Order: sequence, then C-alpha cells, then structure tokens
Amino acid sequence: MATIDWARYHSIVVLTGAGISVASGLRPYRGPGGLWSEIDVDRVVTAAALARDPRQVWAFFAEARRQVLAASPNPAHVALARLERRLAPGQAMVVVTQNIDGLHQRAGSREVVNLHGSARRWRCTRCEARGEGEAPEACPACPTCGAWMRPDVVLFDEYVAAEAEWRTKRALRDCDLFVAVGTSGTVTPAANFVRSARYAGARTVLVNLEAMAPRDPEFDEEVLGRAEEVLPALVGD
Repeated sequence: MATIDWARYHSIVVLTGAGISVASGLRPYRGPGGLWSEIDVDRVVTAAALARDPRQVWAFFAEARRQVLAASPNPAHVALARLERRLAPGQAMVVVTQNIDGLHQRAGSREVVNLHGSARRWRCTRCEARGEGEAPEACPACPTCGAWMRPDVVLFDEYVAAEAEWRTKRALRDCDLFVAVGTSGTVTPAANFVRSARYAGARTVLVNLEAMAPRDPEFDEEVLGRAEEVLPALVGD
C-alpha cells in the first residue's frame, strides 16, 4: 500500500464519492448494485423531472433522506476528520464531497464542500426560502410564496452552486496533495478536479475499490481496497 507523509503537504484536497459511504449502509450510484441501474433517472433526478412533477422528485428524495438520517459515519469518514484535527499550523485540508449524506460533518470534519447539496435541506423553487432537518413526507408549498419546495440537491442538468464551485476552485489552485476516494471519476465537474490538481503540481492519489479501466494517467498512484479499511491505514493513529 502507498504511504502518505501528511506532514509534508501544506494544502490537501480530498474528493469523496459514494464509495466512501457504502460501509455506512448507503448504496453507490453506479457500478454493481448502483441505484441508477434500478430507477428511471429521467423521471426523478433531473431538472426536467422537477419542472414536470416536483412532487415525484420530492418523494424520491424523501426516501433518500430517511436512509441518510439512519446512517452513521464509518471509519473512513472518521479517519478524515481525525486527520483534519491533527494538522499543524500552516496546513490546510478541504473535503470536497459529491455525497449528499452529511456524514463527513457528522464525523467531525469542519472544512467540507457539499458539491451536490444535502439531502437534509430543501429550498423553494421560486424564492429564497429554505428549510433543514425533519421534512414533510409530501412535497410542501413554500410558506413565503406558495411555490413548491424542492430538495436542496444538484439534479442532473443543473449547475453546482456558485459558492461550492468557488471554494473548490480555490482549494485546487493551492493544492499540493489531491486524494480521491470512492468515486468513479466520470461525473463532471468532479471528473476534472484531478487534472486541476496536477496542473497545480500536486501529488495525486486514487483510493477506490476497483482499478479504473482505462487507468486515468492524471493519478500518480492507485490504492485499491475498501475506503473504510484503506483510509484509516493511510491516516494512521
């Protein structure tokens, strides 16, 4: 297994995907057992689906919210939070996650960019009204303007929120170590992050259950195994 002397790096970016949360009981989106292979994506997780029937989109994410609330951080989440706590003065670390489960924050990570939003939040389709926490089962009307509320997540054919994009670009600009964990590396904009890190001169490491096929030459190293086993070993005590 590759080793990482974390103390050598001043600006660490960790990109996480669905694979880091499998050990918490949450399913991946792609690959064997992936959620997208069992549902009609166009019907429930696209911008067009939201415009056509926001109640159906709400129902899908209501179930996702129940699963997220029932899940707990696993050793991979905990290892990253522990790594952040032991950084020396002058070191920085940002976790950029494609996940909407909030498990990094619950594990104790402080610098987290939720690239695709959060299943625990919702917002109005028209105005700026927002909510968080326990949500109604049925799609509610906005208490401010009466429009439908929606999950505060990035659907297919939608853009990442400006703040999340800005924070990510800023972190990648200064990055000298980039570690991707449990992600297929095929969904933009996250698929381009390793190239940005390489451009900044960073060491690039992929931690994944299976090797990429074909291998992405932008990664210097691949570490294969379950995130909940590999990350605690890489981080150390």
